[in-house]
Amino acid sequence: MADFWDLVIVGAGPAGLTCAIYGRRAGLSTLLVERAMPGGQLLETPLVENFPGFPEPISGMELMARVQRQAERLGAEFRFAEAKGLEPRDGAWAVRTEKGEVLGRAVVVATGAHPRPLPAKGAREFTGKGLSYCATCDGFFFRDQEVLMVGAGDAALVEALFLADLCRRVYIAVRHPKDDPKAVRAAASLKERALAHPRIQFLWNVVVDEVYGDERVRGVVLRDLGTGERRPFPVDGVFVKIGYEPATAWVRGVVELTEAGYIRTDPWMRTSARGVFAAGDVREPQGRVAQAVVAAAEGALAALAAERYLRLGEGWHEHP
Repeated sequence: MADFWDLVIVGAGPAGLTCAIYGRRAGLSTLLVERAMPGGQLLETPLVENFPGFPEPISGMELMARVQRQAERLGAEFRFAEAKGLEPRDGAWAVRTEKGEVLGRAVVVATGAHPRPLPAKGAREFTGKGLSYCATCDGFFFRDQEVLMVGAGDAALVEALFLADLCRRVYIAVRHPKDDPKAVRAAASLKERALAHPRIQFLWNVVVDEVYGDERVRGVVLRDLGTGERRPFPVDGVFVKIGYEPATAWVRGVVELTEAGYIRTDPWMRTSARGVFAAGDVREPQGRVAQAVVAAAEGALAALAAERYLRLGEGWHEHP
């Protein structure tokens, strides 16, 4: 027989862990279902400098470890398994995993998003062989070497600055001209630090067409978007931060999704399915920004909404 809980939260990043804290404080029996290590994308963030309550920078891993301990202290429990599906069951919801089912009177989807793969020839073949989506995880292997960062948003520049403390040279491939205001979409402070760093060099108006090598990455082929010229560019490693794709395949057909696969919600984090809520980067990005503090706030709101739904009944959950 499946376990039964008041609140089942799928995903244990900032949104899911905060949701668990608020769920337990509301008196709900709370289970977190997580396929890997709790913490979400923040596990890959070397330094977090903008989370309230931390005047000094803190690693994403340490920040999430603290939030996890807080949730556990309040009585939230964890089940390490990957969610495979969601279906209604006798007035509740069944979350199917490869280790069995868990039933929840309410469910919060907080599975976040995963890195968008580099759309270049050879990228898949060289993933794990010199091409990485996580500088915090793999940067150590490239100490005193030359690497390329693909991407120019906040996450890309944070990781480029991290790599610059390890590597001899960090190149950043930007798909816009230098004078384009949209070229670097990161916070001004990150942009200034990266532009001023002696071991970081920006490559403007280029895209990566190909990743090449033998048993490991040996370089990339860059294409100039102005001239169309393609040229080999030798590097020892490639790091990719070009956005994310939502982890929503397991709820497709159950809740309303956008064309890009994100979950549509109302301001109370309610989805189109009664008793199912969503929080964090899995939500439709329009009107929100991908920041840990935003995900945490949405997790808190989802828990409060779930408690209200369970207390007041289905009539409260009328999706606009």
